[in-house]
Amino acid sequence: MTAKNLFSNEEKTRIEAAVKLAESRTSGEIVPMVIDESYDYPRAEILGAGLFSLAAATSLSWAFLGESLWHFLWLFALGYLPFKQLIRRFPALKRRLIHPDEISAEVKEQAIVAFLEQGLHHTRDASGILILLSLFERRVYVLADRGINDVVPTDTWDGIVDTITSGIQRGETCDALCAAIVSCGQLLESQFPIKSDDSDELPNLIIG
Repeated sequence: MTAKNLFSNEEKTRIEAAVKLAESRTSGEIVPMVIDESYDYPRAEILGAGLFSLAAATSLSWAFLGESLWHFLWLFALGYLPFKQLIRRFPALKRRLIHPDEISAEVKEQAIVAFLEQGLHHTRDASGILILLSLFERRVYVLADRGINDVVPTDTWDGIVDTITSGIQRGETCDALCAAIVSCGQLLESQFPIKSDDSDELPNLIIG
């Protein structure tokens, strides 16, 4: 599953409509964003291919070719690139080679970069919210601007993340994302009510 085919056209329309409805009651901005991955993790491919090649070359050389270093070396070299391609083609395998803390750090960094690139930090009341779904990492990250974080509890976003991740696990990603958008809208409405000259400043859905 990729970001481009995660949602059907009907589901994309539903998500955009949920954003428009939420933003019709607040001066805040909500931007859901779906990307394939936050980072390509080349170290996982390199280390994983090296470990698999080492294990395969060691086993084969000992079992069939004696303990010659030369046999080991050419077997290792022969297996390295195929194992690297194997890891690249199977995300579940690649994820197991990456420490969870590294995944968390990369998703957070990507959320910050996207927040800045999409201009969420330029909203009039510093009331932008980015809801990032990073598919390879299977992570959801919610990042709000300083205007919101100054007035809401720090654990507020944990509930939004839980809503989406629970929905993804049930196979109801669109419903869960729409519910999270509604929750964000209610939060914004209480702190940043709509203004007479308010305008839709940002995209209502970004598929990366």
